[in-house]
Amino acid sequence: MKNRKKLSAVLTAVICLAMLGGCGNVGAGSDPGTAAVTESTAQVTEAVDENAVDPSVPFDLSGGVTDKMYNRAFLNEGNTSRLAAAMEKAKKGESITVAVIGGSITQGTAASNTNNCYASKFFAWWQEKFPECEVNTVNAGIGGTDSYLGVHRADEQLLSYSPDVVVIEFSVNDTDKTMNKYSYDSLVRKVLSAENDPAVILLFTTQENGTSLQDVHKEIGAAYDLPMISYREAVYPEVAAGTLAWKDISPDNIHPNDIGHDIIGQLLSRYLDGVYSSDTAALAAEVAKFDTEGFTNDYYKNAKLLNASQMEYTADGFEAGQNSVYTQFPDNWITSGGGTLTFETECQNLGILYLKTVDGKSGTYEVYVDGERKGKLEGDFSGGWGNYAFPKQVLLAKDTAKHTIEIKPAEGSEDKGLTILAVMVS
Repeated sequence: MKNRKKLSAVLTAVICLAMLGGCGNVGAGSDPGTAAVTESTAQVTEAVDENAVDPSVPFDLSGGVTDKMYNRAFLNEGNTSRLAAAMEKAKKGESITVAVIGGSITQGTAASNTNNCYASKFFAWWQEKFPECEVNTVNAGIGGTDSYLGVHRADEQLLSYSPDVVVIEFSVNDTDKTMNKYSYDSLVRKVLSAENDPAVILLFTTQENGTSLQDVHKEIGAAYDLPMISYREAVYPEVAAGTLAWKDISPDNIHPNDIGHDIIGQLLSRYLDGVYSSDTAALAAEVAKFDTEGFTNDYYKNAKLLNASQMEYTADGFEAGQNSVYTQFPDNWITSGGGTLTFETECQNLGILYLKTVDGKSGTYEVYVDGERKGKLEGDFSGGWGNYAFPKQVLLAKDTAKHTIEIKPAEGSEDKGLTILAVMVS
């Protein structure tokens, strides 16, 4: 048997750390950008659907996913030709790469160890089904990140590994029904358009109160006829009916524990089993280049991150350096007290990825594009749960043009610091 090479787009030391209670540093897999993480409080907002769940029959935690749960979760089979092609490739003994991208649920927060993450269970299905195949794995989950940042980091942290299969999970961290519809669409299109024609599976998760951008993401999945699996639809009706206690599948109001991750793993494995048992050779012959018209305007086409080693800039007070929170975002611009950063870039849309900190040393900086104030970067997160990266969109334009960007302290922050992790262009 060949050795299985494991690739990782996240810091391995922080994947799948246990998290009991409130959020900490994002390096430990926290999820900012969603509702504040709290201990479970049974905030059920959905009426009981007795056609979906029998309130008199408690869910058997040891018995695994039921047929009813799977049928609720199985939102769309989708076009399975690309998945079949990956399976055919593995059957022939060729190496394959399977990958996941998302927020802290994908990163593995609240699982007790790496092997208990849903991502690891997804990877294990491929490794067990194809023992003679080299199965490379990529976990591009980063806590606190949404699909707006996801589409900008996908090239380097996901697609650079040429994955054959990708699971996309952002339905908890995506919260803006307009902006994140555009960013999620662009992310999905970016992956589907990759040169090696990867298969895409959409995974929808949920908060304790049912909050999820699943309905928005589902529209995009339907437009491209993609496989869609919903953890939300599997567990939430049970929680609403009282047949499953949220505290049994999560230590807080967002992140699955080992049992929750196992449920997700079972849902994905059962779906993959269905494709595996089909005529994969015939399906694989139907693979075609992705050329479907965009569901939205694909605002974030060609999105990428640029750092201090990739751009020309002038700095007064800012210095190139490394932040202490994210290994995934190296070569930053850092100031401990005031200063101005100026650079030019050609783009249609522009965002700034910067660090929010709890130490009281970060201030507010203003962003000027071609001399016009376009937004502010609020680095102070004193009293918050931990340091984390925040993507701030400052320009959304109709046309691509060359712009001059200047970042400088707002009034009252002249002696405050700021870490700019990267510039986001598309």
